[in-house]
Amino acid sequence: MAIRWSWASPRLALVPAVSVTLVAFFGAILWTIWVSFTRSRRFPEYAIDFEDLTRQYDRLFGDNAWATSLENVVILALGSGLAIVFGFILAAMIEREKRGEGFFRTLFLYPLAVSFIVTGLVWRWLFNPDLGIENFLHQLGWESADFNWLGDRRTAMYGVILASIWHGLGFYMALMLAGLKSINTEIWSAARLDGVSFWRLYAEIIIPMLKFTFLTCAILLSLGVVKTYDIVLAMTGGGPGTSTWTPAYFVVNSFQSRGNIGFASAAAVMMLVMTLVIFLPLVLITAWQARRREARVQ
Repeated sequence: MAIRWSWASPRLALVPAVSVTLVAFFGAILWTIWVSFTRSRRFPEYAIDFEDLTRQYDRLFGDNAWATSLENVVILALGSGLAIVFGFILAAMIEREKRGEGFFRTLFLYPLAVSFIVTGLVWRWLFNPDLGIENFLHQLGWESADFNWLGDRRTAMYGVILASIWHGLGFYMALMLAGLKSINTEIWSAARLDGVSFWRLYAEIIIPMLKFTFLTCAILLSLGVVKTYDIVLAMTGGGPGTSTWTPAYFVVNSFQSRGNIGFASAAAVMMLVMTLVIFLPLVLITAWQARRREARVQ
């Protein structure tokens, strides 16, 4: 009996957590998918209109604001990807120069202690032409300086990207630094003895050995980009116009401003599809590479 109880007790302890996950996570997903096929507006309706089943999705893909949000999420993904590149460069510099490693690691990790809302407000102030960088440059005598990126539809999204890079740079640097420290020191020593150049060492040896770290960073970045909302809200409020809307901002706006929960649910379902399209291939690639590495070791 004692053996049976020792087998069952941990599984019983997991029942509440599993139940909450099934109801709150998978239940919410199924509810959202169901509502997206109804005519729900301010309040949910559960009668599916089979004669016009894709009504909400047809409206969604005909909405210019949704098209803008999809373009912006691609731009944001490409721009925010620079955080991984710069994070690797910083990690490589810190790894090579041991002095002050703790100080620089703390300095670059500091933005993680700040929420996206606070980050957005700070960068909104920096882009303010009357108070921020532009005003500072004018005081230095550079009267032609124009740094009001958030006031221009063509540059507002780049301002959001710059703030996102600043916020996530330290996180990706820490991941890359951990990956660099996991590399056997004998590899570095052998490369120096063989006279391998600095650029060739990183391009042909170090970076290929960090492919799992890069994949992990790509997965985390893709998940963060798809759900980007709070930093856009704090910096631009989606403006000018709809120039900085993202899918997450579109979903919230569709419910709060338009009062259409069915339309917002359809957009949320498409966000889930985008996440799966981006996330699953990266996870499968990572698992495949892990199996290959295990096979080589055996």
